[in-house]
Amino acid sequence: MKESWKPGTVLYPLPAVLVSCGAAPEEYNMLTVSWTGTICSDPPMCYISVRPERHSYGIIRRTGEFVINLTTERLARAADWCGVRSGRDCDKFREMGLTPAPALHVAAPIIEESPVNIECRVQQVVPLGSHDMFIAEVVGVQADNAYIDPQSGRFCLERACPIVYSHGQYFALGQALGHFGWSVRKKKPAGETAAKPVVEK
Repeated sequence: MKESWKPGTVLYPLPAVLVSCGAAPEEYNMLTVSWTGTICSDPPMCYISVRPERHSYGIIRRTGEFVINLTTERLARAADWCGVRSGRDCDKFREMGLTPAPALHVAAPIIEESPVNIECRVQQVVPLGSHDMFIAEVVGVQADNAYIDPQSGRFCLERACPIVYSHGQYFALGQALGHFGWSVRKKKPAGETAAKPVVEK
């Protein structure tokens, strides 16, 4: 049986990212965002949705730039803390022991400890209700080469132990189930066994 629920935001799990912003060191800030995602491949575009009362909202609205920093198990505490504390009251970078480093294409800093930093420039702001959506073009990406496989050149984000957010809780990701397109891959000839998906540790 199924229960009927009132309409709500139940599309989970979602990435729990740290969004960094600010045009100068004295205003650098981070906020935790789960209302985020990819909306276009060419040009590469993504979005974040932010409540107008958040401290970072005014900074992003004024500067038109931000960085989406992917989070890991090591960054889980910072992700939670930056979601419940305001940059009006403290320096979040200092409190969390994280490093603001220069981005390549925007004034907003990247978080050095994050494995992937997605530099974004706002193209449109859409008021929706509780949140405003910042639609942005991705103008640069920085990736930590510690997670690049030297043999294949593949970026192994799973080695960084990324986290997701679901119904008020943070979760680590589990075992890989297959590569994109595995369901329609041709069967191996008789005698050959299909390789099992490998989760790199």
